[in-house]
Amino acid sequence: MVSVQSYPCAERLTLVEQVHGCTVADPYRWLEDPLASERWLRDQDDLWLTYAASLTSRFRWKSRVRQLSDVSSVSTPVWRGGRCFTLRRETGQQYAVLYVDETPLLDPKQLDPSGLTTLDAWQPSPDGTKLAYQLSRGGDERSALSVLDISSGQVIDGPIDGCRYSPVAWLPDNDTFYYVRFRQVRRHRLGDPDDATVLAGEASYGLEISADGRWLTICTTTDVWLADLTTDALPRHLPQEATTIMSVGPDGRLYVVTTQDAPTGRICVGDPTEPTVWHDYIRPTAPLTGLAVLDDVVLVSTATEITVHDRLTGRLLRTLELPGHGSVGSLSGHGQRAWFTYTDSVTPPTVCCYDAGKVQTPLRHAEPSDTHQLTTSSGVELRVIGKPGPRPTILYGYGGFGQELTPTYSAFALAWVEAGGSFVTATLRTRHSKQETVDDFLAAAEHLIAEGWTTADQLAICGESNGGLLTAAALTQRPELFAAAVCSAPLTDMVRYELSGLGERWTAEYGTAQDPDDFKNLLSYSPYHRVADGVKYPAVLLTAFGNDTRVDPLHARKLCAALQHATASTRPVLLRFEPDAGHTTGGVNLAADILAFVAHQTGLDS
Repeated sequence: MVSVQSYPCAERLTLVEQVHGCTVADPYRWLEDPLASERWLRDQDDLWLTYAASLTSRFRWKSRVRQLSDVSSVSTPVWRGGRCFTLRRETGQQYAVLYVDETPLLDPKQLDPSGLTTLDAWQPSPDGTKLAYQLSRGGDERSALSVLDISSGQVIDGPIDGCRYSPVAWLPDNDTFYYVRFRQVRRHRLGDPDDATVLAGEASYGLEISADGRWLTICTTTDVWLADLTTDALPRHLPQEATTIMSVGPDGRLYVVTTQDAPTGRICVGDPTEPTVWHDYIRPTAPLTGLAVLDDVVLVSTATEITVHDRLTGRLLRTLELPGHGSVGSLSGHGQRAWFTYTDSVTPPTVCCYDAGKVQTPLRHAEPSDTHQLTTSSGVELRVIGKPGPRPTILYGYGGFGQELTPTYSAFALAWVEAGGSFVTATLRTRHSKQETVDDFLAAAEHLIAEGWTTADQLAICGESNGGLLTAAALTQRPELFAAAVCSAPLTDMVRYELSGLGERWTAEYGTAQDPDDFKNLLSYSPYHRVADGVKYPAVLLTAFGNDTRVDPLHARKLCAALQHATASTRPVLLRFEPDAGHTTGGVNLAADILAFVAHQTGLDS
């Protein structure tokens, strides 16, 4: 049993600062230093392991999640030079293997039997003879880029470090490509150690080269450049007014995706020689997720729909019939064919093929009979899987970066529902103010309780990354609504979030503490700063990862210490730390531990 007396001692500093006229206390600033917090973290590990040992259901959860997770998968194909490249994962495999046609080409497990190396990205050359690929180790996502000769299987260039998920755009000569290193767009010729810097800045870039090799498009979330590679001129920065994507299609036309005069986005076309002149082409009914230009038609995908349009005019021809009410992703095209992935709550991601007007779709598992769509009075849509309650319930949310949660296969959710619980996904709107997103999430919790689906003693909230921030904000603002909360890799100190991890890249989402108005907004909902003494907080499990280069584990450490000091509840506040895992490498063990923790706190195991 965890009690206040068993929490590791954490010194509280009398550190108070005046920032933009606001008084800001930071008693656990010292926990930002991983060396200074080593002993405290070891004590937290001991506390978690002691508590976890009492959760006898962990082993049952682990077995079931592993069974449900062990499904085969294949990616949408990429065609180059008559060769087909796909990622495939067979049952029993830890990582997917990259195939060329039917031959294994790159197997992370063979490269590193320890299982710590991951294949982060890959891009074949136009003629299909070479492969640029990126590997990282231990989940740190600090990719190194190398080039493989496909026929011989020999590495012929690299590794080049500092290429975190870099896009690679090959020229038609098959020996030169553009890529991103240390947030600079560079041009690299195989065997040449001196790269030319094309564009330097403080952004994450997307790169595409037209089929004829003339046009290079460079896109970020805020800027667009177009380079004519037949000249020595620098890339031209385009006034884009909310443009998010720009590329030159195989037909030589410039395709522009913009939210200018279109809240859900619109697609325009133009001539790359006159890139500021656009013409309306297609207006999707929901935010665009993919675009495939085929020989005769154009396919446009949103999160839940694919439409087919006349290539010349953009006129809508038809809407494709999908296997069910699920999610669409990874749209790609080649000639007269296109491929996309489909998934829903019971169907693992599977590839569907569009071929000259016909769609070949896989067999789909039956949708659970206990699936319900709810809407709160504030307009938040909830998808409930489970029988009417009240019963132990997990409410899951994300609510950021323009990402909408759509139905997807989850061994975690299926195991919970199978055991008798309900799993609820909140489709939260990305709002101008993060507090409004938190308010929507809290409204979802109130709705589930008011309508009898669950009770406050049976409700748990879960979220990861930005969703971890969401759940941390919710539990510190309305602790009485929840029995338990799981915050995985969360941001919690929003006053200082820009100073670690990838925080400096997220100011477009959260704002910056350098701006007085943004600062006051950040402080108003910052979970670490909302913790108050003597409040009965729910049971809290914070999870963090030593190789997480996106969200520094310091956020979980500081909130854990603050909650352990402040809570007046007998429910535990615990920190689960994995030193050799990264932001996206949580697996079966993590899922089982979370399920066991939540089941115990909500009464599902009783």
